[in-house]
Amino acid sequence: MERLNRTNAPAAKTYTEKIIQFGEGNFLRAFVDWIIWKTNQKTDFNASVVVVQPIDRGMVDMLNEQDCLYHLNLQGLDNGQPVDSVEMVDVISRGLNPYRDFDKYLALAEQEEIRFVISNTTEAGIAFDPSCKLEDAPASSYPGKLTQLLYHRFKHFNGDPAKGLIIFPCELIFLNGKELKRCIREYIKLWNLGEEFSNWFENACGVYCTLVDRIVPGYPRDNAAELCERVGYQDNMLVKAEIFHLWVIEAPEEVAKEFPADKAGLHVLFVPSEAPYHERKVTLLNGPHTVLSPVGYLSGLNTVKECCEDELIGKFVHKVMFEELMHTLNLPMEELQKFAADVMERFRNPFVKHFVTSIMLNSFPKFKTRDLPGLKTYLERKGELPKGLVLGLAGITTYYKGGKRGEDEIVPNDDQAIMDLLKELWATGDVRKVAEGVLAASDLIWGEDLNAIPGLTDMLEQDLRTIQESGMRAAVEAIL
Repeated sequence: MERLNRTNAPAAKTYTEKIIQFGEGNFLRAFVDWIIWKTNQKTDFNASVVVVQPIDRGMVDMLNEQDCLYHLNLQGLDNGQPVDSVEMVDVISRGLNPYRDFDKYLALAEQEEIRFVISNTTEAGIAFDPSCKLEDAPASSYPGKLTQLLYHRFKHFNGDPAKGLIIFPCELIFLNGKELKRCIREYIKLWNLGEEFSNWFENACGVYCTLVDRIVPGYPRDNAAELCERVGYQDNMLVKAEIFHLWVIEAPEEVAKEFPADKAGLHVLFVPSEAPYHERKVTLLNGPHTVLSPVGYLSGLNTVKECCEDELIGKFVHKVMFEELMHTLNLPMEELQKFAADVMERFRNPFVKHFVTSIMLNSFPKFKTRDLPGLKTYLERKGELPKGLVLGLAGITTYYKGGKRGEDEIVPNDDQAIMDLLKELWATGDVRKVAEGVLAASDLIWGEDLNAIPGLTDMLEQDLRTIQESGMRAAVEAIL
């Protein structure tokens, strides 16, 4: 079978290089590049992407071996109907490794048509490293590399305000645009790049907060050979993703006009604030994930899909999402119900095996950010504790006890100090002490003593006791 490239794939098109993308990983190719490809098809955007490898070791060589072509396998349910499509994405024009070709990297700044910068360098990527220098080839941090590029563009075009760039970070941190902008300002100051450049950056460039949402399992190891047969090419950059996608961009109308993805029939929203959407996703997708995982696992289930389809645990998931967490948000109820229904459809995706044990990595910090705010808001608004969320916390606490589930060894994975604390608490053999000790872990987990929340210690103790004496399913039945 022939290797995929532009010589043997005549359907591949070429477009104008308008976008610099930091990152060549599965998510960007299955989400951002697919959105750009769709936008090219439906509008006159006519944009291609130059991919910059953000770290020393990466995949741009593999990408270039295929002339930057690859196939995307989208799988999932669309209005209840299963979809399994494979399409060739042709928007990446070339890949650059700035650690090897720094001059070529800087030369991107000299291209007139370049207008956008998009990145996904992981949550740790947007960070200020004071050891970076302007003379480095390249600076080690992503914000450092970007500042080098912007400064070169500023000098090359003599500070022309029309040559600024529109920057969309896609890293999964809240207010990612503000954090990236802060780092760039730090480099401008550290490197003494001058007031003129600083003003050009502030006035000619825009760094916008975004929220991205699509589950991307990545390279389809289990059926890659079958997919290659299906498309007729050997494709080593194949990527699999769910159908659902959402990109929320906190930017004004003039930016939307230049980046017309919302006009291509895609779920791309330009909004005055991405905060409510961020809160909605964390609360209604990540929040239920965090509590259904231990409850489902300790009920004998292994995947998110199994949890949602199990008669009893499915009711628990529905309760947490529709009766508890949904009532803690400040968006229109109709919109929240539609989003929650979409999330349930995603959880039931027959093509994705999402193991609950993988979600349970660092469960206590996840509960703190994803579920604790909802627990407090629910108590404030309803005058009572949300029983599903508290049972979820009891599930996490029980999971961290370790031991066995049938023949399977229970192996929790978290910060060692948290693991040691739970071991110590469970060794007392007293569920009251376990409940009090977990909730009192202020420095280690919560940043406060949760025993101060009225009724929480008693409810957590009762749930822990029921799980120990009668099992998780009995504990779920007791709260439904």
